[in-house]
Amino acid sequence: MRALTWHGTNDVRVDTHPDPEIINPRDAIIKITSTAICGSDLHLYDGVIPGLKSGDILGHEFMGEVVETGTRSTLQKGQRVVVPFTISCGQCFHCRKQQFSACDNGNPVEKQDASEMLYGHPMGGAFGYTHLTGGYAGGQAEYVRVPFSDVGPIVIPDGMEDDEVLFLSDILPTGWMAAENAQIEPGDTVAVWGAGPVGLFAVQSAKLMGAEQIICIDHHPNRLALAQKFGAKIINFEETHVREALMEMTGGIGPDAVIDAVGMEAHGFSPDNVLDVIKQKIAPGADRGHALRQALLACRKGGRVSVPGVYGGMLDKWPLGAMMEKGLQIRSGQTHVQKYTADLLARIQEGEIDTTFLISHRLSLEDAPTGYKNFRDQQNEWIKVVLKPGGVA
Repeated sequence: MRALTWHGTNDVRVDTHPDPEIINPRDAIIKITSTAICGSDLHLYDGVIPGLKSGDILGHEFMGEVVETGTRSTLQKGQRVVVPFTISCGQCFHCRKQQFSACDNGNPVEKQDASEMLYGHPMGGAFGYTHLTGGYAGGQAEYVRVPFSDVGPIVIPDGMEDDEVLFLSDILPTGWMAAENAQIEPGDTVAVWGAGPVGLFAVQSAKLMGAEQIICIDHHPNRLALAQKFGAKIINFEETHVREALMEMTGGIGPDAVIDAVGMEAHGFSPDNVLDVIKQKIAPGADRGHALRQALLACRKGGRVSVPGVYGGMLDKWPLGAMMEKGLQIRSGQTHVQKYTADLLARIQEGEIDTTFLISHRLSLEDAPTGYKNFRDQQNEWIKVVLKPGGVA
């Protein structure tokens, strides 16, 4: 089969690989019909996430048709499914609490030592990411093996297009959980850093959860325009002092809740970010946390901080004093995708949530390297890339 593989920093290629096979009774094989490039794939592309090996197949946002099942899979051949990026057994301590991204069994035991040393506990499993999360082959390919297929995939009703449901695999539940973690109350002001796909879904979700005023911060005009479409006010951080503007827009109090949808590769020329960029280039495992620092300082006293943006290593200049002295609550974590998919699918069917607005480019799988380069370098125009292994219609 053909698959998009990582060969080094800023070097991804479409290569030929053996087709995946059933290994365990709960496995299924999926023929991919749509797969997307995620913002967190760019962390791999840029080489700031450790633990990749040359030849690894990338991709954790995908869907397709079931073509083969193990003896204990609950799926049936011919069904269309969206597959969560988190690999979860459904039976361990964490899965029983619906903390699916913390599953103890998704990440094979032989892969757990490094992340346990880094974080105190091993990471959960994920498709197409690093060997810290199990080293599983991803879905930017013609076929993929799905472990625990009786727990993760959600069957899609006939009549729904791939574009409507593909993002149930990651970014829609991630934006929803980001808003949920912000503990939004009716009348709240919520500030969202980053108008990328997760930030835009966080804006939509915050609106549905009752936020009165949503403010989105970015520097790409096209992405800010999409946030405005969903009722957000906008701040271009290249033109406006962000914290001063937020104080003015909230009567001098600050946002009730802040959401960092930027993560470990913040942009801008502030002194702290310039230092972070240098550290990240010379020291793997260093994060660029300017957006998070700014969000912590902007949040009102007694407010809430939600962090869906991906961080993988160490961050200094952390304003711990602001967090303690203002009594901030902070929630973060990889998304417990399986917890949200059924509810969000229903909301899409009812027309409550729009997902198709996000897609700016559709490419064949063979054009994936071009998609990666432009998604990173032309973010104002390339907002979301969907790859079609079967060719673009």
